[in-house]
Amino acid sequence: MQNITVVGSGVMGKGIAYTCAVSGFNVYLNDINEEILEKAKKDIYSLLEGSLQKGFISENQYGKAKDRLQFETDLESAARDADLVIEAVLEKMELKIDIFKRLDRICSEETILATNTSTMSPTEIGAQTSRPDKVVAMHFFNPVHKMKLIEVIRGLETSDETVKLVKEVGERLKKETVEVNELPGFVTSRMNCLIGNEAMNMLMEGVASAEDIDKALKLGLNHPMGPLELADLVGLDTRLRNMEYLHQTLGEKYRPSPLLLKYVKAGRFGKKSGSGFYQYT
Repeated sequence: MQNITVVGSGVMGKGIAYTCAVSGFNVYLNDINEEILEKAKKDIYSLLEGSLQKGFISENQYGKAKDRLQFETDLESAARDADLVIEAVLEKMELKIDIFKRLDRICSEETILATNTSTMSPTEIGAQTSRPDKVVAMHFFNPVHKMKLIEVIRGLETSDETVKLVKEVGERLKKETVEVNELPGFVTSRMNCLIGNEAMNMLMEGVASAEDIDKALKLGLNHPMGPLELADLVGLDTRLRNMEYLHQTLGEKYRPSPLLLKYVKAGRFGKKSGSGFYQYT
């Protein structure tokens, strides 16, 4: 495996593209929105500059990573020679299925198609293609270049060979992998959404301030980041979509907090909008 295409140049997509390029892969980053793709390019180059200045990568790594990165709005041009495609678009099943159907037509029969979903079914996605054995979920974590885990989620038809090859990619990215048999939310999202949702309910009930709820979990339970800080980082609109999917598939305990609904309706999406449980101006 040498050629990776990342579809979607948002927070996760550009993080995956950066990490793959620094790790020696040839990378196409694809997005239909030229403005978003151009911003992703600037952000990746800025991250490369920062990593060089801080000594995380060498001058040689910096130059080679820039050379390995290409940015493309046309999906066919970006994906036709890929060994692995990683989709990192919004958590909307109909959008993911549309992309995978197109990739199935564009890519070689040997190309592995992965989704970076945090909750949704690779079985359902794979069933819409002619290669369900080569469809898998690779759940990266934000920020991708710092977080050490990839959840590898096996769909019903995902082959052992596909899982093996994806785990090998994870090793080249210097990540640890865990293999998960598909159920909604996998391991981390099921736990994380429950904790975050309860933190939102406690804030709504006046149990403690956002700062003190986060501080309690960081210092008392040794969490590296508080659940409300993390929700702001992920994006409250994204978290709401995850909660709605888990509520639909796993039941009442995943009903989204009314406070989360209120914040999203108000356009308070977290760090990316400048306001969520905290202010970022």
